[in-house]
Amino acid sequence: MPTPAAHAPSAPALDKRDWIAGLEKGLSVIECFDDANPRLTASQAGARCGMTRTATRRYLLTLEHLGYVASDGKLFWLTPRVLRLGQSYLESARLPRIVQPFLQRVTAGTQESAYVSVMDGDDIVYIARNGSNRAMNTGYVLGSRVQAQVTAAGLLMLSLREPGWLENWLGTHELKAYTSFTISSKERLRIELARVRAQGWAISEQQLELNYRGIAVPLRDRHGEAVGALSVTMPMSHESSEEAVARVLSVLRETAQAMRNLI
Repeated sequence: MPTPAAHAPSAPALDKRDWIAGLEKGLSVIECFDDANPRLTASQAGARCGMTRTATRRYLLTLEHLGYVASDGKLFWLTPRVLRLGQSYLESARLPRIVQPFLQRVTAGTQESAYVSVMDGDDIVYIARNGSNRAMNTGYVLGSRVQAQVTAAGLLMLSLREPGWLENWLGTHELKAYTSFTISSKERLRIELARVRAQGWAISEQQLELNYRGIAVPLRDRHGEAVGALSVTMPMSHESSEEAVARVLSVLRETAQAMRNLI
């Protein structure tokens, strides 16, 4: 189980005197729960966190006392209180608040659901959205995490990474197939990322869920640094890829440009 620092390769160096190991370990215990491991014993959680059963159990009991974890005496699981951590980001961070009026513009101009997402570790995280809730099996609600390579936003963000970082990512990352259209070959993914990087925008079709398409452009700050992705998602219906791109790409690009001086 990687530590939080492993998810942030560009994090600034921290003086050892300022490092609180207990906080790192407590957060790693929270992060060891996922969809495949919703309930864990102290031993299982410890194995995923790289800690002893005794130490992990103390962290779990502390988290239970604070209300972040519940237990039946043997198994532990997260409680809804954990959502407060993510909600604090959505309510306090500057980016989600700035982009909301612009997402409304995208939805009005395309009649599609619009999103801003950022990359965290191997995942794309949706931090702002506007548009109707469609009946999708996979999450596009605020705070949803999706493996980067199966979304237009994720393909875009991956394509903007340094070549050395990307090769290391490809060498250590397992490409999970969600549908028969998912790119599960690393060589195919390299080709697709090179294409996305060259054209400056990305399209993903049926990689995460059948009959859905996403189109994304980079969201850059005033210094030209990519801070996230602006995207739309839509049912494919009878519209071709070319028709969809012609309909929404210019709106995405114009909106991203209008946001640039505010970020």
